[in-house]
Amino acid sequence: MEKFTLEILFQIIGIGSASGLFYNNDALYIIGDNSGFLYEYNMQNQQLNQHALIDNPTQNIPKNLKPDFESLTHHNDTLYVFGSGSTENRNKMIEFDIKNKNVLQKNNLVDLYAVMQNFGSIKPEDFNLEGAVFDGENWYLFNRGNGVSNKNTIFTIHAKSLGDEFALVATNYKLPKIKGIRSSFTDAVLVEDKIYFLSTVENTKSTYDDGEILGSFIGRIDLKTMKIDFTQKITSTNKFEGLTFYKKENNKIEFLLCEDNDTELLETKIFKLTLPIK
Repeated sequence: MEKFTLEILFQIIGIGSASGLFYNNDALYIIGDNSGFLYEYNMQNQQLNQHALIDNPTQNIPKNLKPDFESLTHHNDTLYVFGSGSTENRNKMIEFDIKNKNVLQKNNLVDLYAVMQNFGSIKPEDFNLEGAVFDGENWYLFNRGNGVSNKNTIFTIHAKSLGDEFALVATNYKLPKIKGIRSSFTDAVLVEDKIYFLSTVENTKSTYDDGEILGSFIGRIDLKTMKIDFTQKITSTNKFEGLTFYKKENNKIEFLLCEDNDTELLETKIFKLTLPIK
């Protein structure tokens, strides 16, 4: 692949452990896996607002109690925020109206997650959703294969609403390795008929405990074939967990990225990744 560029665009004080983001009209919506808020950062005036997603939210919820919001997707004016499903209190999916700035609905996906685990032959301790895409007709939920079984799986759910009857497809992927350790899905975004995804390498066999960070990749999947077009290593030091489309021009495509720093420090760096369009 031709040369990519990765740069720090800016830093936001007040958000820690960023795990997902969505860019829309100079506003950057961000979730953190240890927070009960959806953050809204205006990139023009650098103002940060926060919107409660759960009752009695705080910015640093203890690890054993946190809802673990790991993925964020949107359709029309609704944001969908997903818990990872990696423990019993991480099964929430919140629908948020970005026009009126309010929570539309809170959903418990414990039954759906159980069906997905059974269908995909993924043990509960290896189930850890960290990416979500919704195109209005289909949901694509990404299981991060950082457990013992290394199950990097995309679940395709054919349904307009996750409360409807649905057809389910599970597609498994072997992602690239660093130092012999396979990378695992951490986020994804739909751009036209392609899914761009992040995967990262952490030296751990647990979906719960963090490990040494060894690097991250960007990759692309063709929506028609569900096969990987390419993967590209973009860092040896960052655990990127959030990806959103920024702009496309002059045969280049730009994304905004955020990283989970695995600390209680309330600051988040936003990176810009520029790729040539292949």
